[in-house]
Amino acid sequence: MGTRILVLMIGSGVLVTAGALAEWWWLMGIGAWMLIAAGLLEMIYRP
Repeated sequence: MGTRILVLMIGSGVLVTAGALAEWWWLMGIGAWMLIAAGLLEMIYRP
């Protein structure tokens, strides 16, 4: 589960950065939702 959370966090950082550079709000929104999902998974599945 830890690798999934790490992949979600890295992917969200990439999407938010790419969206900010390209000024595409929908891409930043997807990245933000990925970061929210990673945070929820971290809180729920904490050992």
